[in-house]
Amino acid sequence: MEKKPQIQLKLEQVSYSEKINAHTKYKLPEYPILQDISFEVYQGSRIAITGPSGAGKSYLLRLLNRLSEPTNGKIYLENREYRKIPTIELRQSVILIGQEPKLLGMSVREALAYPLILRDLPKLQIQQRLSYWMEQLHIPDDWLGRTEAQLSTGQRQLVNLARGLVIQPKILLLDEPTSNLDVATTSYITEILNQLYEKHQTTVLMVNHQLNVAQMFCTRLLYLQQGRLMSNQTASQINWKNIQETLKQAEADDDFEF
Repeated sequence: MEKKPQIQLKLEQVSYSEKINAHTKYKLPEYPILQDISFEVYQGSRIAITGPSGAGKSYLLRLLNRLSEPTNGKIYLENREYRKIPTIELRQSVILIGQEPKLLGMSVREALAYPLILRDLPKLQIQQRLSYWMEQLHIPDDWLGRTEAQLSTGQRQLVNLARGLVIQPKILLLDEPTSNLDVATTSYITEILNQLYEKHQTTVLMVNHQLNVAQMFCTRLLYLQQGRLMSNQTASQINWKNIQETLKQAEADDDFEF
């Protein structure tokens, strides 16, 4: 009998709201950003998360990395409730690569090595990790001494992705990782992401507006709109034309409201 995949992440009726104005002595109503989100992520899944602007996609990734806490509901990592896992321990397993690639004043070499130094890896192992992922992502050696100001936006995004991959996390959260990359690099990065489970047992959740990228990448697609999970489908169930039309209509409706 074929072994059933392990549930790695589980969300139960997760909602998230933010106060409209935090700088006041008066209690104001909260603005709902995510509402009653429930889904499961199996080990090795490649989840694409899409939806119109303002749907709550990036906030969902923030909850999964504990940059924010749910207003209601629960999140589990391998059957452990998130709030019971120390944040540092959680972030060693669940890595978020955000939209804004920043090197924080470090050179490329320093930025890539820093998270491994924090984990007390031996120097030789750090160098081996850097060499491996630089080769995988086609990052040339002459970038190592460069600072943020000496890299293009696309180059910084590639380095930012490498910084997450060198840690080799259990779960990789990506927020629009291909938005500033050319077509050839995007295609190659997609291929790397598709191989992560086979090579490193990594699960990936990626927010992406580019449905062509999602189609090449995902084993499952989550579609969010106005903070709600409207669709949760496996790749074989998805009608990509319908998703594209729904996305266009939702964006048009949002524009009309303004």
